[in-house]
Amino acid sequence: EELAKKAADKLFEMDELRDAAPYVSMSNIYAAAGQWDNVGKVKKAMKDRGVKKVPAYSWVEIKHKIHVFTANDNTHPQMKEIMRKIKMLTKRMEEEGYKPDTSCALHNLDEDMKIESLKYHSERLAIALSLISTPEGSPILVMKNLRACMDCHAAIKLISKIVGREITVRDSSRFHHFKDGLCSCGDYW
Repeated sequence: EELAKKAADKLFEMDELRDAAPYVSMSNIYAAAGQWDNVGKVKKAMKDRGVKKVPAYSWVEIKHKIHVFTANDNTHPQMKEIMRKIKMLTKRMEEEGYKPDTSCALHNLDEDMKIESLKYHSERLAIALSLISTPEGSPILVMKNLRACMDCHAAIKLISKIVGREITVRDSSRFHHFKDGLCSCGDYW
């Protein structure tokens, strides 16, 4: 934590720094430590420098149509079926021993809200749509503009095992090939 703060401080000293990633990382570190004043300072620095956080989104192609999701998105016409599938998957994941990693959720939420919000990250919505819209056993390919969080990575490993399907997620770091509860990255991403 201390090393991360020192590194971030050096980055913040660079006037030309316009990439949101270091700011977001530092804000998350401060939030996890309960240092809300410092979270505010980071957000102010972002605003003062015109740095904007890019929203996460995922997309999947089904029957020659692109379906795009953001976190907690509820605009898709098949949202009721998607939510039913997520509820079923969550139940099965819990039976397999899944415990949500809430360090990946927004820090200003209570624990129950954090757990609930993780279920609806963009890649999980895209996977749920794929599961209800494509033939059983067929592979799933999801594209994501940012890096997948640790909780989604762990969840997708379990989902691949539960549904018996190969799921590939291309995030901003690499292709993750999930199959039988394992990922090709060896849990290093």
